[in-house]
Amino acid sequence: MDLLVLGGTAFLGPEIVASAQRRGWKVTLFNRGKTRADLFPDLETIRGDRDPAKGEGLKALEKAIADGRRWDGVIDTSGYRPQDVRASATLLAKAARHYVFVSTVSVYASMATPNADESAAVGTIETPEEQKLSNETYGPLKALCEQESLKAFGERCSVLRPGLIVGPGDPTDRFTYWPVRIARGGRVLVPGPKEPRKALISFVDVRDCGEFCVRCIADGHGGTYNVTGPAGPLTFDEMVDGCKACTAASVEFVPIDETYLLETAKVSPWMGLPLWLPEDPQFAGAGNISRARAVAAGCTFRPLADTVRDTLAWWDKQHPEAYVWGAKPGQPGLSAERESTIITEWEASKK
Repeated sequence: MDLLVLGGTAFLGPEIVASAQRRGWKVTLFNRGKTRADLFPDLETIRGDRDPAKGEGLKALEKAIADGRRWDGVIDTSGYRPQDVRASATLLAKAARHYVFVSTVSVYASMATPNADESAAVGTIETPEEQKLSNETYGPLKALCEQESLKAFGERCSVLRPGLIVGPGDPTDRFTYWPVRIARGGRVLVPGPKEPRKALISFVDVRDCGEFCVRCIADGHGGTYNVTGPAGPLTFDEMVDGCKACTAASVEFVPIDETYLLETAKVSPWMGLPLWLPEDPQFAGAGNISRARAVAAGCTFRPLADTVRDTLAWWDKQHPEAYVWGAKPGQPGLSAERESTIITEWEASKK
């Protein structure tokens, strides 16, 4: 098969390329050449911009199609604005058999309902084409991008809604914080309360997500799919215990009451202490989204241990020992100094 990837050189893209190449497919990329442009020197790359109004826009892709280029499938990893997705999907509708749009579970208007499926309501936004991408607009704009993909390709379109994508190469460092921190050993701050936390968490290994993107084209799966693992329910405690089991470090987990973390230590959920969400009804479904439809279509999720070990191996090759977590705005995690201070002050408050 011939595959066209819109993007292809960032985190998820290379895993899509690898999955397609394992099947013996021919892969073409369409991108700006600004992110890791030298990553695939042997692949055909068509240069352009998703935004038709920027630079040469889609002209090179238009020319390729006018010259007779056709693809069995397109995987769109880089669509964030509905007007850009509309332009590319409409252009490709007559030149490709199948279109996969990589969206996000952030499209959902609410995370309060456990085990919600793909029929759950998505967020909305006014004047979308005037909106800039932000934490608030990201989900609703992605929902509109889904609509544009489906409008252009109909039943020939797969909309994939991954949860947090993790694993080797993760540029966000959110999941990565835990394997790396636990491998360092010592006293590790984790969210309380002391009794086991019941809230679930979810994520998908980038390699499993990339494989399912390609499988949707290979098997002709249209429709919408939540693509978030693991295969079974996973609590926060089980995740950190799983990370601990993959290292030889001596570790003591120090659970600190989440009210203290929020109000006294001023630790922010999700980023300040990565993947942590307070046990609040509004987050009841955040780590418990139904992936039954994707599993029925052949999506698989590798064991946590594989993701942890491979993430650590990648991290050790890429990062210096002097790396400081949470040192910059928007950077996740707690520095060793801040973590130690919070633990000390928490324990002093209990005396």
